[in-house]
Parts: sequence; structure tokens; C-alpha cells
Amino acid sequence: MALNVPGVLVMICFYLLVLGTGIWASFKSKKEAKKLRGDKTEMALLGNRGINLVVGIFTMTATWVGGGFIVGTAEAVYNPSMGLIWAVMPITATLCFIIGGLFFAQPMRDRKYVTMMDPFHIKYGKATTAALSLAALASEIMWVAGTLIGLGVTMSVILDLSYTVSIWISAAVAITYTLLGGLYSVAYTDVIQLILIFISLWLCVPFAMMSPASSDIMVTSFNNTLQPPWVGTLEADRAWVWIDNFLLLGLGNLGLQNFHQRTLSASSSSTAKITCFAAAVIVPTLGIPPILLGAVAASTDWNLTAYGSPAPFERGETGLVLPLTLNYLTPSYISIIGIGAVAAAVMSSTDSALLSAASIFSSNIYKNILRTQASDTEVQWVIRVSVVLVGLVGTSLTFLDNSVLMMWMLRSDLTYTLMLPQLTCVLFFGVSNGYGAIMGCLIGIVLRLLCGEPLLGLSPVIHFPGCTLVNDVYVQRSPIRTICMLSAGASILLFSYLAATVFDRELLPPSWDVFDVKSPKAEEARAQEEFGDVVCEHLNEDADVRDPMLDSKC
Repeated sequence: MALNVPGVLVMICFYLLVLGTGIWASFKSKKEAKKLRGDKTEMALLGNRGINLVVGIFTMTATWVGGGFIVGTAEAVYNPSMGLIWAVMPITATLCFIIGGLFFAQPMRDRKYVTMMDPFHIKYGKATTAALSLAALASEIMWVAGTLIGLGVTMSVILDLSYTVSIWISAAVAITYTLLGGLYSVAYTDVIQLILIFISLWLCVPFAMMSPASSDIMVTSFNNTLQPPWVGTLEADRAWVWIDNFLLLGLGNLGLQNFHQRTLSASSSSTAKITCFAAAVIVPTLGIPPILLGAVAASTDWNLTAYGSPAPFERGETGLVLPLTLNYLTPSYISIIGIGAVAAAVMSSTDSALLSAASIFSSNIYKNILRTQASDTEVQWVIRVSVVLVGLVGTSLTFLDNSVLMMWMLRSDLTYTLMLPQLTCVLFFGVSNGYGAIMGCLIGIVLRLLCGEPLLGLSPVIHFPGCTLVNDVYVQRSPIRTICMLSAGASILLFSYLAATVFDRELLPPSWDVFDVKSPKAEEARAQEEFGDVVCEHLNEDADVRDPMLDSKC
């Protein structure tokens, strides 16, 4: 194949459009900062908490509909061992947004946190927060990698452009406008990107379905034509695995800074909640085109195309099925439009992950732990450097594996089994403390490793009910991720209660209480120092017994 010059030109125009929007938003951000004379750091990370409902819905939706969402959904539908019934990402997004809107958006927004790690800093102090912040950073970096893989495989197939070049150019553009305008640039470019995603994807679907090489997807949905039916099957012994994956991809995203950054930047708590509920409806509709494209790929006789035989699955190119479908089953100009959809989706998720990771590092690690006296200007530079470094690391990870689905699952695994129980306990269970958080983290990680992970080549040490030997590899049939998540949550509460009991009854010397669990005075002092009266007021409301010393601080 020769370089697809028209396609390259179209992509250059797309990148210029996105970059121009980002630069315009950066000027708007600076103008707003001067007019409001607000905190520059908060302006960069949260848009001065002034994102309105319409822009909020666009940026929340676009953040989730990334390259991993589009390419991964098509990959799951096409994969003969999975099928539609396993392509749960569009529906799990609905679960995430509904639960997030009902339970997480209001308490986080009302207390005016800057990142989702702030409640950990207030309640647990520096050491525990630092460890958990590193886990949150890792999940955001993996999000960057997963989204960029989707674009890299698409551009390399359709434009015959180097996989490496495709990814680095896209990462450079996203890093540039995120550096310039922070959340304002991210939010306003998301508006453009989401419009392009919607139009482009739906334009590609009818052309692919009308390809002479493809059979009627309604016929192949339940009939074994060219491969097993693309609807897929759910055997009884895999039911718990399906439930596990569904909860993993749904609830796991609540442990991402990406989600909470959108609600924390909303102009009010009600706006944050409505944004979640609107996204819960919109995101699944954007999953329909990649589902249809995956079904078309599963219904195609590849011998009748220039791709030839064997089929992508037999060549080990299942992860490339979306770009292959666009390239070989649609006219060239339509496939170029499809690239625009994937590129828009990738950019909208990549920039969000870059800013989320930079938020956690600059606010929770650098400002709160490493350099508590850092000036606003210094923190601004830390944010910029963090964006670049996260972009470089995330982009480098894309060369380890080209499966979007694998990267998506590993990232969700981390947020589901580790971050979700931690965030739930720190927000909603007053008994939780630093001792419980550390034990919950250790037990969750160790138990998860002992359960094994085929994607990483780890054999299970613990064999839960249903664990079977398949092709000389033990495969778990139990919901191991949910078991690990619940075990971590139970450990946090149990060890928190035990630690509080031990120090309240003075079974150990008070000098050993490094996390100050005997009274909430340290917690209140940290809250007052970091967030002022708003958080102090909520902490006092949640306290079982008001401490007279707290009233003097708050």
C-alpha cells in the first residue's frame, strides 16, 4: 500500500481544527481568570468550577467515548469467543453515570474538592494519600495508552502511516492544547470532537453494511455462517465471569479522577448530577455504530476483499477489526471519515486523562506532600510538566500491546479492586482511617495477584469454585475481581474499627497512633488548612460527637 495522501490531508485539517479550538479556549480561560481573579490552579484544573450544563454534558460524554470505547466495542463483537453479549462497555457506562450521579457527584462537589484524592488527604494524611495517588496516576496513564492504541491501529491500517508516527503526532497535539488551556481547552475541544464522532460513525455504518463481501447481519446474528454468531453466547459456567466484567467496567470507572474532574468542575451540584444522568443516556447510543461495524466484520467473507484469507481473528488481528472493516468494506473517502471519528474519540479521552493525572500529581503529591509552600505559579509549571510526562509515559506504553480491550480491562481492574472501595469508604463510612486503608490496599492487591491474570501471564494460586484447566492454563470461573473488591472494602472497615478500638481504649500508647484515629482533630485541621470552612462544616455535620476544639478551628 502507498501512503493515503487525501487521508493524511484530512487528518491534518482535523488536527488543526482541534488545536485551534484548544488555543481559543486557552485565551478564554486566561480572560476568565483575569475577570474573576480566581485561583489559577483551580482555573487550570477545574475551569474555576464554571462549566455549564451543556458543555458539561459534552465533555462528560466525549471523555467516555474514546478510542478504547469505539475500537474495543467493535473488537468484542467480532471476537468469536465473545460477541455482542460480552460487549458491555456502552451499557456499563450507564451504570457508572447513574451511580455516580446519585451518590458521588453531590458530596464531592459540595465539599469543593479539587481532586478525588482530597478526602484521603483530609482523613488519612500524607503517607496513605501518596500511596493511593500513585495507583490513581497509574490508572490514568493506562487510560492514555488505551485510547492512543485505538487511533494508532486505525491510522496505520487506513492511511498506511506508521503506527508509531500516528500515535506520537496525536499525543503531541493533545498535550499541546491541554498545556495551553487546561480544563477549558479540554472541555471545549470535547464539544467539537463529540459532534465529529457522532456524524462520522453513523456515516460509515451503511456503507459497511452494503458491502458485497458482507452477509446480512440479521442472518449471521444467530446462525453459524462464516464464524460463530456475533451475538455470542453465555454459558452457565461463565455467567459469574460476565457479571464480574460488567461490574468491573461499570463501577470501576467511579475510581477514576476522569469522572470526578467533570463533576467537580460543574457550576453547581445540581448541574453535576444532571450531567451524569444525561451522559447515562447519550453514551450507549454512541456505542451502536461500533457494535454494528463489529457485526459486519463477523459477517464478512474476507476472501472476497483485498484483505484476503485467513480472517483477522485467525491472523491474530482481532484488535484491528474496526480499521480493517473501514478500510476494506467502505469507499476510501468513507474510511477517511471513519478515521476522523476514531481520532476525535481518542483526543477527547486522551486530553482528559492527561489533565486528570496532572491534577493528582500537582495537587495531591506535589502541593500537599512534597512542597506545601509552593506558590501558585510554581504549581502551574508542575501541572505543565506533569501533562508532558504523563503523555510521554502513556504513549510509550502503547508499544507493549496493540489490544485496546486488554488495556481497558487492566485499567478497570486497578480502579475497581483498589480505588473504588477506598473512595467509597473514605466518603461514606466515618469509621475508616489510615490503618484500614493500608490493610485494605495490601489485602486487595495480594488477593488479586493470587487469583491470577491471563492477560499478564499470571497463573492462579487460589483456585475459586469453578476454576478449570483450559489448554494447560487454569481459568477462574468465579467473579474474582468483585471478590477482591469486596474483600478490600471489608478489610478497610474491619481494620479501621480495630485500630480505633485499640487506641480509644488505650490498649497501645497514644504516641503509636501515627494516623491520629483517636480524635478527628488532625482531620479537621487538615481540612481547614486545605479547603476552609466548607469542608469543615461537612465534617462537623458528619461527626458523631462535636468536639469543642473543632468549633474553634472551623
